[in-house]
This record gives sequence, structure tokens and C-alpha cells, in this order.
Amino acid sequence: MTMLRSLVVASALLAAPVSSFVSTNAPKARTTHLNAASGYKIGAKTHGVLINNRYVVDELTKVVPDDMEMSEIDLLRFALAHPGDERAAQKTLKKAIGWRQTTGKHIVEAAREAVAKATANGGWDNDPVRDAAPHADVINKFITPRAVITTTTEDGDLVYVIRASQIDDKKMMDVCSVGQVCDFFLYAKEVHNIIANQRSARTGRMCSVIFANDISGVRKPPDKRFSQALTSSSDQYESLYPSLAGPTMILNLPLILQAFVGLLKPLFPKSVQERLVFKRAPILASLKDITPLGTDPMLQNRFVREVKGLLP
Repeated sequence: MTMLRSLVVASALLAAPVSSFVSTNAPKARTTHLNAASGYKIGAKTHGVLINNRYVVDELTKVVPDDMEMSEIDLLRFALAHPGDERAAQKTLKKAIGWRQTTGKHIVEAAREAVAKATANGGWDNDPVRDAAPHADVINKFITPRAVITTTTEDGDLVYVIRASQIDDKKMMDVCSVGQVCDFFLYAKEVHNIIANQRSARTGRMCSVIFANDISGVRKPPDKRFSQALTSSSDQYESLYPSLAGPTMILNLPLILQAFVGLLKPLFPKSVQERLVFKRAPILASLKDITPLGTDPMLQNRFVREVKGLLP
């Protein structure tokens, strides 16, 4: 059970740069009732959520330095993390601003420039995003489209797909430090944050990141150093990117272990428990690796519909 928890938690924490996005044009929205994050449900209208949190968002605007650009959607996510409590929201925002001005400045700037290049022609060119990731020259050899793909649902939510068994974490950690891997993951979250907030403003529908963690092929717990990097980046996730995460799906758990789902769920933080979904995903399980989810439009459509059908 301890090993299984390590596998599932590591998979749930994992976040890496996107390797494929579909068109960023506004999709046709359909509401799902599962909470995306505190304060709103998947499919919620951006304008309505802003109206409900207008006072706190306006108060947060006063905290942002003149030389820093943060949109209303950026601030809205901090307000949603602390409903009706502007002081708590301000405290969290100030911490995030401090990170953006110091330790995380190079990550934020690299992500912003990479997304601008990726979308320059109206579509999505993923190469600038992968190439600009911190320590990409080393880490991109291990975290590839075989293991990590970001795609999108018909409604516009991002679906971040991870197959941990395709990452040789021990070899990677033999040549990378915990800090380097942590920076790499935080860069990925910043990329997701930029895309989600831009899409929320453009489409009028709050965009969330759905995590699809495929357990297929996992036979051993993650390298301890890799787990440390995942934990470090995850510990900063809620404070730096509040109200961004949608459902966390643990997919294709071995049949013999599915009976223990009820015992696993309480081991997660309450904020994750509320969004945790254990399901079988046959389309995903049928793939030798997940690269085709970024190259085969028909397969991609089948998969995102499978994901939509698995949500409560």
C-alpha cells in the first residue's frame, strides 16, 4: 500500500512542459458539475465569477506593483482561493509576487516569451516552449511526448496527460539536481497558467487544468530524489497558481488494486480529495506510449471525449 501511494501521489504531483496543444480557438462550452477548484465549477462563466468576486479582485489590484502585469483573471484565481477574505487573498498574492520578482523571475519571463513565440502564427508551435524550459538540454531527454502530453477538451479545459512509466527518473536524477527538476516543473505550471488565463478571458469560460495520470506500466516507486523535486514544486502550486487545478484523475489502476481505492483517497490532502477521480480509461490504456495524442487528431478527439465521460 505504501508503494502504491507513492506511485499515485508522484503521478498526481508530476507536471512537465506541454508537448502538444490543439487549436486555442474558442470551443463550444458544456457545463460539468464537478468543481474545478475552490469557488467555481467546470464550465462556469468568467464574467459571472468575476462579478461574484469583484470586491476582492479590486482589492488585490492595489497589491500588484506598477511594473508587474497581472490580469483580472490572474487576480480572480487568488480571490477564488480565499472566498470573501481579501486579507488572506492578499497574503497569498504577495507571496506569489515575491516569487515572481526574485526566485521565479527567470521562469516567468521564459514562459511568457515561449508562449508568445508558440502562438505567434495563430496556432501552437510547441518547440519554443520545450526549448525554453529550464535545463531543457538535459531534462527534455527524459521527459518526452512519450510520457507527457497536454491537450484540450472540446469545452476548452486543458488535459495534462502523464504516463510515469515512460520516465526513467533514476537516470534523470543522476544527471540533474532536485532544484533543476523543480524549476522545470514550475515552468510547466506557469505555461499552463498563461494559457488557461488567456483562454478564460477570450472564451468567457473559466479554463481549468485536468490531470490525467496514467498508472499503466508502473512497477516500482519513484526515485526518492525525483519525489523530492515533485513535492517541492507541488508545495508551491496552490500558493503560486491557486484555483487552476481541475479534477485529478488516476487512470488504469491495476484491477487487483482497485479494491483499495477507498483506502487511498484519505491519504491525499483534502484539497486534492475533492477533485480525485479513480477510473479505467481503455483508449489511453491501449496506447504503447502517449505520443499519438499529440499527432493523431482522431485519436485525440476520442481520448478527450473519454476523459469527459469519466468525469462525475
